[in-house]
Amino acid sequence: MTTVDKKLLDILVCPVSKKPLSYNEETNELFCKESGLAYPINDGIPVMLPEKARKI
Repeated sequence: MTTVDKKLLDILVCPVSKKPLSYNEETNELFCKESGLAYPINDGIPVMLPEKARKI
């Protein structure tokens, strides 16, 4: 299981809503409540592309 660096989480924002992201340990995704999107983390690297995000 990958963990997300707190410093990284503090500076990353959703590319759609520009709002802060939260980390979901169960799905290993960063998600944005505002836009309703979840961004995958592949090999420890967040994939911040809206077309790769999952609708939540």
